[in-house]
Amino acid sequence: MTIRRALISVSDKTGIVEFARALAEASVELVSTGGTKSLLEREGVPVIGISEVTGFPEIMDGRVKTLHPAVHSGLLAVRGNAEHTRQMEELGLSYIDLVAVNLYPFQETIAKPGVSYEEAIENIDIGGPTMLRSAAKNHADVTVVVDAADYANVLDEIRQQGDTTLETRKRLAAKVFRHTAAYDALIADYLTKQTGEAWPERLTVTYELAQPLRYGENPHQGAAFYRQPLAGAGSVATAEQLHGKELSYNNINDANAALSIVGEFAEPAVVAVKHMNPCGVGIGTTVEEAYRKAYESDPTSIFGGIVAANRPIDRETAELLHEIFLEIVIAPDFSPEALDILKQKKNIRLLRTGTEPAPSERKAARQLTSVEGGLLAQDTDVHTLDPSALKTATEREPSAEELEQLLFGWNVVKHVKSNAIVLVKDGMTVGIGAGQMNRVGAARIAIEQAGEKARGAVLASDAFFPMGDTLELAAAAGITAIIQPGGSVRDEESIEVANRNGMAMVMTGVRHFKH
Repeated sequence: MTIRRALISVSDKTGIVEFARALAEASVELVSTGGTKSLLEREGVPVIGISEVTGFPEIMDGRVKTLHPAVHSGLLAVRGNAEHTRQMEELGLSYIDLVAVNLYPFQETIAKPGVSYEEAIENIDIGGPTMLRSAAKNHADVTVVVDAADYANVLDEIRQQGDTTLETRKRLAAKVFRHTAAYDALIADYLTKQTGEAWPERLTVTYELAQPLRYGENPHQGAAFYRQPLAGAGSVATAEQLHGKELSYNNINDANAALSIVGEFAEPAVVAVKHMNPCGVGIGTTVEEAYRKAYESDPTSIFGGIVAANRPIDRETAELLHEIFLEIVIAPDFSPEALDILKQKKNIRLLRTGTEPAPSERKAARQLTSVEGGLLAQDTDVHTLDPSALKTATEREPSAEELEQLLFGWNVVKHVKSNAIVLVKDGMTVGIGAGQMNRVGAARIAIEQAGEKARGAVLASDAFFPMGDTLELAAAAGITAIIQPGGSVRDEESIEVANRNGMAMVMTGVRHFKH
């Protein structure tokens, strides 16, 4: 079969003139609409208007032009079907053998700041997806192209044999249905948000391939990284890689965890992450001071880890970072001197995120987690603690210094795998117990890691204490103050231990489980 007629109608006109001219040179009759037709005519490419095919004018500001039997019969008619052939001949209709269509820029439209609802609705394409779906359904006979990247391959096959192969048409049809599904998913999501419906009866989501990955958590697992179409700044998905080899699956997970933690702080902060848990967090008056504290929190575990900062990396900080092996450094920016220093290491990955929202401006996003046969969806944990909402449960109030350290610890513990205990002293973590099956076990790990630094430190717990044993352990280590959600039926037991040992304890009323 030879391609004799093509219908071309594109919003993104990248490469379309060259593609259309090559089709015309291959004796393919071109049919087009609106702006695409005008462009091809200006470029001297022979083309006929859609109205010449349908016998009907384009109306309603172009809303109705291709939604016509003369178009869809030409796309959907099964070649070789005698009845279809009889009807086509009887009605004087012509086959359409190739469709090159891309859609109104709905995604780009809703990404614009301050876009109106009316403008968004006007950029929902109807005729384009309908033509694409018709052509893709009938891919046994029709070639459909939705991506300019496929123009060259299609032209090569047409030049060689006058048509595309069935294998190519199947591949292109699958791409079309992925494309229209993603397009509809964005529209559905936009309209659902406009109505304020939090948990609709169907969840339609779409992601774009950011990069294939060498493997997943382990070498025997395949993996890829996908990005939300409207992903915001300050994320791993939109970060610019300035140096180093490709990110791995584990790199991306750890970098995401590091950014989530460092984003909790308004002051200069640095966090080091291993296996999605922080191994060191520090704050200071400069990013250099914050890094020194994060490093001193756990000089062993930071080796081979991921470091994130919420301030640009300067020369002084880069010199410190250069002293140890790190997988990734991720920051809003890097000074030229810092880049020169860090790029001396071939394999370190440097990611620039640009500016990101202040902690008070962070909004909950939808977090999706796959389970066997399903998907869990929840709002991300962006809860910000109001210090005035704290309730002192003990006889002693925390001092101003203790309160500052408690709030720091609370910002960190919400990002540590449960059961989680974090010890803090002088604006840095000194002990972290993560992912334990019981809370006293997490406390033992944190206290053992802190050693002598535990004396005079404060303790943050992501959930309440089911009994007083963790408080007994904390008191013996010299911890002076506690922050925890409260709410256990045995809170009084913990309060009694704290009072007996002169510790201050405040309750937040908020739990931060992280699984």
